[in-house]
Amino acid sequence: MPGFGISFGLSTLFVSLIILFPLSALLAHVAELSWAQYWRAISDPRVVASYRVTLTGALYSSIAAALIGLLLAWIVTRYEFPGRRIIDALVDLPFALPTAVAGLTLAVLFAPGGWFGQFFAAHDIKIAYAYPGIVIAMTFTSLPFVVRTVQPVLLEGDKECEEAARSLGATAFQTFWRITLPTIVPALVAGTSQAFIRSLGEFGAVIMIAGNMPFRTEVSSLMIFVRLQEFDYPAASAIASVILLASLLMLFVLQLIQGRLFPWQRVMR
Repeated sequence: MPGFGISFGLSTLFVSLIILFPLSALLAHVAELSWAQYWRAISDPRVVASYRVTLTGALYSSIAAALIGLLLAWIVTRYEFPGRRIIDALVDLPFALPTAVAGLTLAVLFAPGGWFGQFFAAHDIKIAYAYPGIVIAMTFTSLPFVVRTVQPVLLEGDKECEEAARSLGATAFQTFWRITLPTIVPALVAGTSQAFIRSLGEFGAVIMIAGNMPFRTEVSSLMIFVRLQEFDYPAASAIASVILLASLLMLFVLQLIQGRLFPWQRVMR
């Protein structure tokens, strides 16, 4: 590797081109608005409703991703069975699959006449083109963050402590609850937070399955797109700044939680 000066300079250049310059352009558009115009743009009733849909959908999907992701990570790391590598590879599918394709596929599957949707439709439960579809789409796209964050911790875990606990008479559940779970909680919190932040900005998968009904199934990223279609770039930037602020706040809270509740993580780093 080259020296510190060259490495630091190239890293700063790439970070500036990919992150800082786009954010500067966003803030430049926001600066065109007065405070009254900015408040009007972000407090429009339709936009506020999209905040509520986005936040609640991201919350529910993050909880689902945490539970499912923990289960998947546990299975692919602690058990040997036919097809384990295939399941492990499929976890990364949401990263490789275009989100619009994922949303369209989910919409077809969960539509009233789809493979899965027909069973819900028989009980008068609507998934596609309704709020539950948003949660499913967000869970699908954010699930790998939880699995890939928890999986290395499970692989590097101290299995000797688990074996010692079982030799002393602890049940499998007691061993998991008292020995394994405390070691993976920091990774689980980090992965779930990343899943939540990812869900806040999800667009392609959500709009294909949500139905995009005003005040009911519109997400904030769709409202940004609507304002862009109206050539109202300052208003679109204002809404985007709210999502950006929420994401940065979540990252800050995550770092604070890891520093306060899991101080040993900093020592290990």
